[in-house]
Amino acid sequence: MHISNKHFTTYRFYPWIVIILSASFLFYKYILQVSPSIMTDELMREFQVHGIGLGNLAASFFYSFLIAQFFVGMLLDRFSPRLLTTVALLVCAFGAYSFSKADSLVLAGWARTLMGVGAAFATVSYMKMTSLWFKPNQFAFVGGLLASAAMLGAITGQVPLSLIVSMLGWRNSLRLCAILGLVLAVLFYLIGRDRPLQPKIQSVGVAAPKFSFRDVWTVLTIKQNWLLTIYSGLAFSPIDAFAGLWCIPFLKEGYQLTHTHAAFFVSFIFFGLALGSPLLGLLSDRLGQRRYVMLGSGCVALVAVTTIIYSIHLPLWLLGSLLFLFGFSTGAFMLGFALGRELNKLTVAATIVALINTGDVIFGAFTEPLIGKLLDIGWNGKISAGIHYFSMMDYRRALTILPLYILLSIVLLLFIRESNTKQKIA
Repeated sequence: MHISNKHFTTYRFYPWIVIILSASFLFYKYILQVSPSIMTDELMREFQVHGIGLGNLAASFFYSFLIAQFFVGMLLDRFSPRLLTTVALLVCAFGAYSFSKADSLVLAGWARTLMGVGAAFATVSYMKMTSLWFKPNQFAFVGGLLASAAMLGAITGQVPLSLIVSMLGWRNSLRLCAILGLVLAVLFYLIGRDRPLQPKIQSVGVAAPKFSFRDVWTVLTIKQNWLLTIYSGLAFSPIDAFAGLWCIPFLKEGYQLTHTHAAFFVSFIFFGLALGSPLLGLLSDRLGQRRYVMLGSGCVALVAVTTIIYSIHLPLWLLGSLLFLFGFSTGAFMLGFALGRELNKLTVAATIVALINTGDVIFGAFTEPLIGKLLDIGWNGKISAGIHYFSMMDYRRALTILPLYILLSIVLLLFIRESNTKQKIA
């Protein structure tokens, strides 16, 4: 039965339906992104790879994500967001299904590549829909929920997916992920709409009035934008690399936890980030200071991750608290997007968001395999259950780059201007 667009979209609650659908894509994207972290042993055994091989397989998601990111904003501005988001979800679902059927490392890598291409639309689609369906004074709050949706997906990609993997195996688990993507694609196409029927609300988020290469050049010539891009990559990639791949084997070795129990502790990082991003955003709004909140949070994150990596067997309650604190304080990296919007003209908002997001992807793409390479370099030749065995000393040495990243992000903040929370109009 055909439902009238006018009757359906004029309900007051309809914009929230649109944003819930958009948030579901972010939720799904993070399930796919972190899924290798709960299949590390199975994937290393199945494809006969070592640390760097697994890191490269996981990072192939980021390589394609990065390339696609250069075109996503322009495509969503020029064509139907509803149609493009539906196609992106289908690409993700097909990638998940292809991964479940892969019988070689090459095919598995191509499947992860497809997932990355589709997932590249998730964040920009969310912000595009927010700008189309919500008033300017609602954008900060609704946009802040983006990180919460993403991290809830990451949490689901840990304990629940770990339980499913233990019961059904990794291949059947990925087939279920493919089915979930197909369902979301159908719902988005049937329920989602591109814009309100009433005069369009002025967009303040990701979509600039018109795409222009002059706007791109303007953004690229501003030093502050590059500092924010590098800062964001340095601040967020420890979450991607540690929580997204290497934390579970680290906790299993250091604390003799089961796979599911280790995944439970990893979820504390994602839960902390889901809460920290909006709450630290509200704090920066109240104080009228973004940079100082980012500096203070970076120092807390540095202390937390250093303690986690180098302490000798912490009590589990303290371990969980530190993992949560690490995620919560890292949530301040989202303020980099707010600074970018406020330090640039409103007409280049889409370009600056895309640039800063690219920094996250670039650092995430090479940090995971870099840690794997460092593990392989320190490997002593021991094999356990058919895979390379890494000791706690190996993990601590390889994971040293995480506090180093955070320290460098703090130093960069000293050279970034404060925006005073005011947006340039032109």
